[in-house]
Amino acid sequence: MPVEFLGIGGTNDGSETHPRSGLSFDKEYTLRLARAHEDHGWDRILFAYGSGSPEPAQAAAYVATKLDRIQILLAHRPNVSYPTFAAKTFATLDHISDGRLTVHFITGGTDHEQQREGDYLTKDERYSRTEEYIRIVKKVWTAREPFDHEGKHYRFADFVSDIFPVQQPRPRVSFGGSSPAAYRAGGAEADIFCLWGEPLADTAAQIESVKQAARDAGRTDVPRIQVAFRPILGATEELAWEKAYRTVDAIKSRTGGVNPLTRRHSLKNPENTGSQRLLEIAERGERFDRALWTPTAAATGGAGNSNALVGTPETVAQALLDYYDLGVDILSARGYDMVNDTIDFGRHVIPIVREEVAKRDRERAAAVPQPREIAVDG
Repeated sequence: MPVEFLGIGGTNDGSETHPRSGLSFDKEYTLRLARAHEDHGWDRILFAYGSGSPEPAQAAAYVATKLDRIQILLAHRPNVSYPTFAAKTFATLDHISDGRLTVHFITGGTDHEQQREGDYLTKDERYSRTEEYIRIVKKVWTAREPFDHEGKHYRFADFVSDIFPVQQPRPRVSFGGSSPAAYRAGGAEADIFCLWGEPLADTAAQIESVKQAARDAGRTDVPRIQVAFRPILGATEELAWEKAYRTVDAIKSRTGGVNPLTRRHSLKNPENTGSQRLLEIAERGERFDRALWTPTAAATGGAGNSNALVGTPETVAQALLDYYDLGVDILSARGYDMVNDTIDFGRHVIPIVREEVAKRDRERAAAVPQPREIAVDG
């Protein structure tokens, strides 16, 4: 099966290891980072969502008008707009990007962060709302006749859109989470289910939970699986590990006082299940499998994509292939020095993974029994 690589569509040069050097939306940097992905073999970039961050749909539209190939994954929180409006926004962006859009729906795992924009639903209520929201968006994208809707969270009458996506029947829907409620919602509605990087055995168990949720929802297909990591590369193993320890020291130096890391996320008692899982794994050990390293996650309280893969490009590529062999076909990676790490990963890791995936696919095809030819005497 084909493999895809997802990077980050950052709007400024700040990261967990250093503060940004300029505005939160630096147009020049945003385009430079996106171009680094497009020029070095990446398939797609994520424009993330935060309560106080630049609006990601407009940042994505800006990049889409400047670059021709890179695809866009747009993060969206259902609490910030009505689903009919959102569906039109997405369809418009699909036109601006010539059909390069995927939408990632975020339910919201932290009450405080949601409340910053007026969302006071409980976590279970938020998941219920997200499921309903996605169903409405899909229908708006595909319905050519006016329709009514009366659900638990939304009610409207006689709606039909006058703009439809370039992609037919619709763009793909992405969803993530690590709780039973997340598996249930994503298993029912998502084309892509996103996980944070965990040890292979834990990831395999999560994949099975997603597949079971899809079967329970009556689906005959299952979502594609995406897993996210923070690669830390070095020319040798020794240099890679020296860089890893410098990286975690830099993260720790930024977690004191009021800064973007501590405002968004509790370092010790995160509310969301995914972060709780990352911290529990970090307590079990620092190193797992071929290259997974947990101190970067521990230093941020398990915030988002935070477990690292450490090693030479060959080691990290082989580690990613271990996940591919589990059934993961979308690999998300984001460095700490985003432009340079994007270029290094694209030059040195992506080609190895693509070549090995193509080799595996050829071997699988060759192993499939071919129908026998039956000779018939004339």
